[in-house]
Amino acid sequence: MWVHTKKSQEKISPEIALSYLKEGNQRFINNLKLHRDLLQQVNLTSAGQYPFAVILSCIDSRTSAELIFDQGLGDIFSIRIAGNILNDDILGSMEYACRTANSKLIVVLGHTRCSAIISACNNLELGHFTGLLSKLKQAIENEKETQYNRNGSNMEFVNNVTCNNIKLTIKQIRQRSPILLEMEKNKNIKIIGGLYNVETGEVRFEET
Repeated sequence: MWVHTKKSQEKISPEIALSYLKEGNQRFINNLKLHRDLLQQVNLTSAGQYPFAVILSCIDSRTSAELIFDQGLGDIFSIRIAGNILNDDILGSMEYACRTANSKLIVVLGHTRCSAIISACNNLELGHFTGLLSKLKQAIENEKETQYNRNGSNMEFVNNVTCNNIKLTIKQIRQRSPILLEMEKNKNIKIIGGLYNVETGEVRFEET
């Protein structure tokens, strides 16, 4: 099984990068994953890495980006944090991935039945987790469709908040990083949202 090289990475456009993820997710939901010799990929990537995408996803044990997009070693940068929220360190990692390591795509990947979103909707307070959940409050406030049962037991409300959070995170990336905003305007990269369904394994992408 081959791995991405500097030469092959340079030929990948943001649109091609997105197609790789879409095709990989289709393989995943159809249980047709590519055969990979991971030990060989360890050897082939030992001198360098050329990932085509960076994915910000939740720490949820069901949402490993390499698995749900059927990617191998050296293919993607994977950033994971509860609620797929944004902070300065994550933003710096994205800037490195795109400006220095030449990745072509940023995906903010939320998922259905997200425990972090549920916790925020329930106003959970738990040590340092409380501060993280506070970053989700704006997504809750932006949810105007639900008039009753605005809590973590209402999955429609939770999933609406999840989608709001994805959009807000993308907006924050553009607002807070002139580097990434310029790269997107110059069509060097694409910044896109995705929602992973924990019941079906399917990712629905949405450009914002």
